[in-house]
Amino acid sequence: MKHRGRHRRRRRGRALRATLAGTALALTAAATLISASQATVADAPGALKPLAASDASGRLPLAEHRVPGRWLNRLASEMGPPVGVGTVLENADLPLRDAAGCSTAEKHSLPVEPAATRAYCFGGSDTRGWRAGAVTTSGDADDDGRWDGNRVILSGWTRGAEGGSMDGPAPGQGLAKVAFVDANEPGALRYTWALLAVPVDGGRDYRGLVSPLSGMVWYQDKLLVTTREGDRDALYVYDMDRIQRATVESDAVGRVRGGWAAHGYRFVLPAVGSYTLPGGDDAARPATVSLDRSTSPDSLVASEWVPADTDRRTRLWRYALSRDPARSGLLTTDSSGEAAPVEAYETKTADVRGVLARRSDWYLDRAAGSPGGHGTLWRQDTDGARATECGTDETRHCWSGGSGSLSYWEETGEVWSQSGRMLFALPLTSMDRALR
Repeated sequence: MKHRGRHRRRRRGRALRATLAGTALALTAAATLISASQATVADAPGALKPLAASDASGRLPLAEHRVPGRWLNRLASEMGPPVGVGTVLENADLPLRDAAGCSTAEKHSLPVEPAATRAYCFGGSDTRGWRAGAVTTSGDADDDGRWDGNRVILSGWTRGAEGGSMDGPAPGQGLAKVAFVDANEPGALRYTWALLAVPVDGGRDYRGLVSPLSGMVWYQDKLLVTTREGDRDALYVYDMDRIQRATVESDAVGRVRGGWAAHGYRFVLPAVGSYTLPGGDDAARPATVSLDRSTSPDSLVASEWVPADTDRRTRLWRYALSRDPARSGLLTTDSSGEAAPVEAYETKTADVRGVLARRSDWYLDRAAGSPGGHGTLWRQDTDGARATECGTDETRHCWSGGSGSLSYWEETGEVWSQSGRMLFALPLTSMDRALR
């Protein structure tokens, strides 16, 4: 698919914003009471500390690797021609429930302040035993907010016990899948699943990606996904025009008797590339990512995950995205095929589960410190930090409980995230007002 429509549909974008403004919800069931165990105000992390290019702690070059084209072509010749996002959405037959139809327990994970203006919940049968993770949208893919004329949300999930850490999946668990959500009708979202996979055996087969989906960015025709699958894996790359149909309904993954299976799902995305880390499993690792369109060129921002019980600071990085049409959706690399950060910072904020950057501001969501609790939303720059406050005791534990990644839909002005089975959105302007 050619990258199209970045500027010529601006007027439609203004109309869309007006439509979404008219459908905003007043969500009051997001848990207005916060337990006494969360009432203590956490110490402020202070300002971001810039890291110089010469500072070893800020360097995180990512080496780019491509899956050979002949591997992908062999898969396509065996499985049938690849399809695009539009075909997947035509099969979106599972409804997302509007907030009014979600349980009180599900809505408890929503932010208290600022409150979500739109919220939906996934069904229990197809997410039971799976853990929600990253979110990205067609607002990342194209700045007019649409892909092939469709508004789309991607919601990433990992098979495993709910509420697990970012250390990685338990043995025998960890398959990763993505919900393709048809968001053309804000009041009637529907979705279907696609399994993430990695080609093997020269493209004669594929295996499931086994990793938590803690970060995900759909940019142009590529989907970049964080991974902890191996010692050096950092990001896997998927092509949104190389989605394959599964031909056999089976819990197996890959080639099976009579065709191809994707753990019971209709579609599978085989990876087309990856970015690897410079060191072993003790190297810094991007754990959550998002897109920043406020820079030139557009950039990918990343945060590592540092547990709250350590004294090491969390590092943040920014990578430039390529302007080369032949490298659509990929990072800018040097002659050796490495992508080096163009900016790096340290922050005292720990347990970061979502990162967002706009100009000089960095938004970080910190996970709850206890099961069933609420997290903290920080905005930091090189001058200081500010958190949202709520409740009569002005606690800072106001963000979603199982904090997830953050994705800014520039065309609508909304930030999307998810917590538990809840997928939600709120205006970036309301976040900024709460962070004053």
